[in-house]
Amino acid sequence: MKIVVLEGSPNRNGSSNMLAKEFIRGAREAGHEITVFSAPHCKIHPCSGCLYCGYDGPCAQKDDMEIIRPAILDSDLIVFVTPLYYYGMSAQLKTLIDRFCAFNGSLQDKNLKSAFLSVAWNSDDWTFDALEAHYKTLVRYLNLQDQGMVLGKGCGTPSMTRHSQYPEQSYRLGRSLKD
Repeated sequence: MKIVVLEGSPNRNGSSNMLAKEFIRGAREAGHEITVFSAPHCKIHPCSGCLYCGYDGPCAQKDDMEIIRPAILDSDLIVFVTPLYYYGMSAQLKTLIDRFCAFNGSLQDKNLKSAFLSVAWNSDDWTFDALEAHYKTLVRYLNLQDQGMVLGKGCGTPSMTRHSQYPEQSYRLGRSLKD
């Protein structure tokens, strides 16, 4: 299976990317092919809402989405990875997802699988409610088949995350994926 991992943290060695690395390790051990895009380190402009794309491309903007779009459309599974920022995903990942507008139709028709990895400093019961609802809405809207989520509460630093159950959960999720 071809998997595209979309990382949303500007901190390459942060907690959410730690979960991504463990997921990737498990998925590779299971024989899957992985491509990673770090949204904060890509050149991605916000969607301008111009509708030049007609919801199925091409986009009027010429940036790294020209590389990301075909990789996503050639994949079988998208993994969304983000730290929790003010009870939502990072602005960098949201900017990338907003650009899905230019290939909405193709995404909806493809019936891709998806997974979601996130971490938060907070450990309240409601910490991930809004972010989880947003992910589930994307799954529904884009006709994705959710393969699972790892929501790491109390993971405010890489050290806290490393000593939690969440890296192992991410590894197991990646390892459990079937073609």
